[in-house]
Amino acid sequence: MAQFFMYQDQQISSGDTVRVHQEIAEGDKKRVQVFEGIVIAIKNRGAGKSFTVRKIGANSVGVEKIFPVQLPSIKKIEVKRQGDVRRSKLYYLRAKVGKAATRVKEQSTFTKAV
Repeated sequence: MAQFFMYQDQQISSGDTVRVHQEIAEGDKKRVQVFEGIVIAIKNRGAGKSFTVRKIGANSVGVEKIFPVQLPSIKKIEVKRQGDVRRSKLYYLRAKVGKAATRVKEQSTFTKAV
């Protein structure tokens, strides 16, 4: 089982595809910036817990961003897909190129009939 954390009554774990809505202050204006990618790592415990989100940007360049879980500027975290992974740290995705870098098996939502 991969590591997970709870954020506003939803469970977010390694391998999930998430959209992180973060409030950015530029001068006296504020705007919300959305960063969408795969959660590749969850580190530490308690108040110091953080998670790393990786996305493939322009020209197939990988972009990673580390968010502390209790960062006040995070307004919302949406889970787009729940991944089914066997590892807690998905650093092997850094070596993948193209679609393989974003391909994680999706967790099935149905239960098996016995």
